[in-house]
Amino acid sequence: MLKKKIIASLFLATAVINFSAATAAEISIKAVMAPKESIKMNFEDGSKHFVLMVHREGTAQGSGELADATVNEYGYHDINPPIGADPQGYLQFKAKNGDIANIKWNVRAVFFKDENKPKLVDYGYWELVSGTGQFKNMTGVGTLTIKPASKTDRLFTLKGELGPRP
Repeated sequence: MLKKKIIASLFLATAVINFSAATAAEISIKAVMAPKESIKMNFEDGSKHFVLMVHREGTAQGSGELADATVNEYGYHDINPPIGADPQGYLQFKAKNGDIANIKWNVRAVFFKDENKPKLVDYGYWELVSGTGQFKNMTGVGTLTIKPASKTDRLFTLKGELGPRP
């Protein structure tokens, strides 16, 4: 009877160790994204409304499995000053070993009155939707902010968790 209890305890301990080793891990990534291509459509209706389709590139800095990857943004930014904006798109992270993580993101942006011109503030979320290699059977979710890094570049900040799919 004691032998069965010991075996059961060892089995349970092994299961707990394996489960805890396969849980989600926190990530914190910043990437300054520089434009490579863009298409802009002005509504030309007397408003300042425009749509910007953009391809930006950068490198992920920070902690977690996406750190040190190259990043490409494929974004669709529907901007209507001073009402707000609804940017969305995909970020494609490519790790040094060639593995790819495809992240879908959505942001709501609002304008605030600033000293000389309206200030646009972007907050939203991201989700890992597919990947290859180490990212193939993973899932993830978190928050996203986009802020100006320069007149043309944008700072994307992602925080959240990545881990194996159940």
